[in-house]
Amino acid sequence: MTTAAGHQPLAGHDHEHSATCGHASVQHGDHVDYLHDGRVHHAHEGHYDECALDQHVQTEDHPHGHGEGCGHEQVQHGDHVDFVHESHRHAAHEGHYDEH
Repeated sequence: MTTAAGHQPLAGHDHEHSATCGHASVQHGDHVDYLHDGRVHHAHEGHYDECALDQHVQTEDHPHGHGEGCGHEQVQHGDHVDFVHESHRHAAHEGHYDEH
């Protein structure tokens, strides 16, 4: 899971996210995180806050192998690709998938 990384407002973000803005989104607790440009952020009091992975969380029971053409949305996230589906996102890591 992700958490707000010490309330870090995202500077210079003039795009307004919505369900129809075209960016990947995932429900995260009481808010929606938006994924693009290798970043994860959510609306908060008139600005967007960065989110960061707070711990290594392995996805439970995930038999599907993600890859090019697997049918799930791919989002660049730093040095790797996250796959988005079923209201969560995860990335391949050492033979398993980690929740992000």
